Amino acid sequence: MVKKQSSMVLDMRTMFHCSIVMLFLGGLATLSFYGNYNQELVSSNIEVTLSTTTTTTTITSKSNTDTADIDTNTETNTNTHTNEAAQVFDHQRRLKIAPPSITETCDFFSGQWVYDNKSHYPLYKEDECPFLHGDLACQTYGRKDSKYQRWRWQPHGCDFPRFDGKAVVERLKGKRLLFVGDSVNRNQWDSMMCMLYSAIPGEKKLGVGLNHTLYTFRSNDYNISVDYYWAPMLVESNGDDPSNHRLDHRTIRVKSIEKHARHWVDADILVFNTYLWWRLPIIKLLKGPGSLLGGPNQVYDEIDNVRAYKMVLETWSKWVHTNIDPAKTKMFFMGLTATHSNAMDWGGKKQQTCYKEKEPVMVDGFWESGTDPKMLRILESSLSKLKAKGVNVQLLNITQLTQYRKDAHPTVHRRLWRPLTDEQKRNPQRSSDCTHWCLPGVPDIWNELLLSYIFPTTESASQ
Repeated sequence: MVKKQSSMVLDMRTMFHCSIVMLFLGGLATLSFYGNYNQELVSSNIEVTLSTTTTTTTITSKSNTDTADIDTNTETNTNTHTNEAAQVFDHQRRLKIAPPSITETCDFFSGQWVYDNKSHYPLYKEDECPFLHGDLACQTYGRKDSKYQRWRWQPHGCDFPRFDGKAVVERLKGKRLLFVGDSVNRNQWDSMMCMLYSAIPGEKKLGVGLNHTLYTFRSNDYNISVDYYWAPMLVESNGDDPSNHRLDHRTIRVKSIEKHARHWVDADILVFNTYLWWRLPIIKLLKGPGSLLGGPNQVYDEIDNVRAYKMVLETWSKWVHTNIDPAKTKMFFMGLTATHSNAMDWGGKKQQTCYKEKEPVMVDGFWESGTDPKMLRILESSLSKLKAKGVNVQLLNITQLTQYRKDAHPTVHRRLWRPLTDEQKRNPQRSSDCTHWCLPGVPDIWNELLLSYIFPTTESASQ
């Protein structure tokens, strides 16, 4: 009986010790689980690096607008294969959780024009911008009304940060902002230059280089460069000479972009456009070494403008994907802009244009006949395909907001490259410029929207 009791006590002691050991091991397992869980929570809020490839580029600009020293140091994992002909970037290497900015919560491009003579428009005065091109200086060349300068773009249900020159200048220090495209992009560059002119203290210079294809507005004190590069069709074309080109037909080398693009790679911010030069129905695709300007050796295919536009955007997309690191360069593409050359679109008379128009179209959703929506869909599709590859080129879809502004073009109030003929003087409707935009004016709004994307914020432009 004693032996039996001793055995029972021993078994109870054994069970007690085992229970203590099991509790101890269970506690360790619980601590380990929650330690790993908390570590995962912390990790989800920091930047995650998916690639071992990093590239650092330092650009030292010189006073000569045609040249820049570029010092590039690349560290690459030994298992990474590099293309000797072109640098290929890992476009999906970084993921970061951040609070939504205004550009993500507000549709800037759906709205209406509101007349507002009490706000800060115009953003500058025409005579306070000495570098403004004369073909956009409408007041200087005889336009008497100024109401077109005081319309404010108001998005539906939200708003965008209004221009704060001093804040923008501080954030542009040490950067090169480059506009690339046709004369409407030059129009926007002129606007940005005038917006910044009075906000940048000290000396500012305007330089012209590369046979007048590159314009540079520069502040050496702040190391800011705001440039424009003339490439109306992005690839090589018979319009590459900004002052001597054919207007009655278009000829391109559809896969030749490097001649222009090598001047874009060192920009911190790139703003592209191309549309005006694609409105002719037929585009010639040059084959072989013949001259783009014509001649006996020119061999080409003729295709419709929509197909050619798509092909060129494919060439441009491949170049962007191969040569631009989106971790270091912000990229934007401007939407199509209206050309108010047919007054019948808004109820005017046949053969009239935007000449003497002084009010916007106030019909919601108005669309003038000169803007091809197929072109816009092709552009949107091209940018979507790039984004799927990890390259974000932000579309600034200003197309609809420009449709309403038939009142804001230079018409005949501009510097003329050649004297008007007697016929043009008798019929100013036909000689009116209804494609470009008076400054100050509509392109200033484009730049306010652009700056909202370049420097996104959750509150105001001054932050």
